[in-house]
Amino acid sequence: MDISLTRNINSRWSVMVDVPLLFNSRSSLYEHGRTERGVMHSSGIGDVRVAAYRWLLNPAKHHQGNVQVGLGLKLPTGDYDYKDYWQNVGPNGIKELRTVDQSIQLGDGGTGISAEVNAFYSITTGLGVYGNFYYLANPREQNGVRTYRELVSPTLANEAIMSVPDQYMGRAGVNYSYRGIILSAGMRLEGIPVYDLIGGSGDFRRPGYIWSAEPGLTYQMKKVNLFATVPVALVRNRTQSVTDKENSAIRQTFVQGDAAFADYSVNLGFSVRL
Repeated sequence: MDISLTRNINSRWSVMVDVPLLFNSRSSLYEHGRTERGVMHSSGIGDVRVAAYRWLLNPAKHHQGNVQVGLGLKLPTGDYDYKDYWQNVGPNGIKELRTVDQSIQLGDGGTGISAEVNAFYSITTGLGVYGNFYYLANPREQNGVRTYRELVSPTLANEAIMSVPDQYMGRAGVNYSYRGIILSAGMRLEGIPVYDLIGGSGDFRRPGYIWSAEPGLTYQMKKVNLFATVPVALVRNRTQSVTDKENSAIRQTFVQGDAAFADYSVNLGFSVRL
């Protein structure tokens, strides 16, 4: 769930504070002795983001369509060393408290710079198209948190520490509004690149991308918007990481690490205009 607070400075400028509240559950084999599947959880506040936005065209004169650009700062407020119990890994096969998988950590431990482009165009009354693009650059290479992957296999020694990767997301689709209710349907692309724009790209990460169909529902009130989207995965591609390429060169064979793609996600949130 996202809580967003937005303050309009004037008709063209606004600032936003976004606070994610995360509730994660992950079922897997490798953390649990590979004899049975186990489930781990994480919950809490994620990495908070502060951003400033500007409409390129004057909204007072351009009602049919406009483009908005944004620049922000992502703060390392989320716990990036969250722990839960791994089953069957301690002495005599007992459970042991260790860091949860990178895919459900609440934060990444880095201070990042975000850039956004948002656009809309009204085709007819109530019917329009939209597009969004977001990129987060994380200059920090790794956060010092142990993955324990080197205990799963000695060949994964170069993946013992978590990376702090860049992230990106793109969305596009159509929407229809009627009396404060907005129905949307579109496509969503999100992923983690192999190489960061700034800084190193080593240590453990799962680069790749996922294409999803994304239905959504928004309810608009005077100063509060409630929204929900449910991206459903259509295409998943786990690309080779830097450590995969290193291990490929060492073993003289193609190495591609594991993936952690969700079949679908449920995104709930509300925004408040101050």
